[in-house]
Amino acid sequence: MNIEKDLKKDGITIIKQLDTLSVTLISKYVAEKLISALPFYGLNYSNLFIKICNIPMFIANIPSNMGEASYFYKNSSIYFKDGLSIHEMKRYAVHEFIHAYQEIKDKNNILYRLGLCDFTGIKIHGLALNEGAVQLISAKALNNDVENVKYYDIEFNTNTPSYYPIICNLVNQLAYITGESVLFDSTLNSNSKFVKSLISLLGEKNFYKIESNLDKILKIEEKMISLSNKLQEEFLSETFIAKSSTKIGIYKNAIKNIFFETQNLIIKTYFDRALNNVYSIQEIEDYRKKLYSYKDLLGVTENYNFFNDYYINMMIKLDEKYEQTSNPELSLVPYTRSIFEIIIEKIRTLIGMKRTRSEFYKSKIIIKINKIKQDHRLVLFC
Repeated sequence: MNIEKDLKKDGITIIKQLDTLSVTLISKYVAEKLISALPFYGLNYSNLFIKICNIPMFIANIPSNMGEASYFYKNSSIYFKDGLSIHEMKRYAVHEFIHAYQEIKDKNNILYRLGLCDFTGIKIHGLALNEGAVQLISAKALNNDVENVKYYDIEFNTNTPSYYPIICNLVNQLAYITGESVLFDSTLNSNSKFVKSLISLLGEKNFYKIESNLDKILKIEEKMISLSNKLQEEFLSETFIAKSSTKIGIYKNAIKNIFFETQNLIIKTYFDRALNNVYSIQEIEDYRKKLYSYKDLLGVTENYNFFNDYYINMMIKLDEKYEQTSNPELSLVPYTRSIFEIIIEKIRTLIGMKRTRSEFYKSKIIIKINKIKQDHRLVLFC
């Protein structure tokens, strides 16, 4: 196998191999970060350090659409973009080493599993899901701060603002419903626990639709980056610039539409199915809290009202669930109170987010209130 030829197909040109001291410093940094952030996943510092030290590392010319570093599974090597400082290489190496750690090859050294990504079929699937999961682990290991960002007119909070932020947001939503530990276990150890959990919670058809949507977003972003790079070249015609700019606008709108389709599908399928398993007062309260807390994960835009409408409708259904129980432990809001007062009190709590993210929530829910304010049997649990 001609590795250099394969590398050139991906646009990677080797400049030099990294010196032993740099590799040692990177290995020490990555092992310490992963052990500190992931104490419950059976990682051993000495084993990690040795494994990282044994990975060939190179300085290379790397296309901008591949980021600052890249793990090449065909020769199990890491390539860093020329010009990075040792500190930058340390941080980028965390993500790339996780790829090295999670890969599973057959006896012929052919890759067939990479975390959540399956290479055994005719078509590779789960690549975006795996990239998002790996980056979430990297962000946790690096202790990244959470920031409020806006991409493609979608506003959300993230601890990975510059590396797969849209994909990471959706994968983080999936991790919320399964539990983070299941996601991290499957990502690091390349097992099916996370996927099986999602299929159980969302249904098989819904899970594969979500997985497919994530892969679509990844492919569209790659096309958009490639086109943006071409626009930086000299001596481009005005016609090419105009057509390319229009294409980029179409790509951005497509990502936005796929994002909200996916987010809404996760919310509806999970909480609709979960409601069927709510019977007791405690289960009603747990369900309410989980749905309420979901607001902190959302990506939103000015005209997004799906979650607020869904939340209010599910509160009505929870009230009906409560009425079907004979347990008097739950403290109900008295029916003598104005329904308008009850809902407004709930909204004041619900809108406990930054104004920039939630201004639209208030107006949308107020509209919903006007439709249901005559229903004096609605009970919102406080």
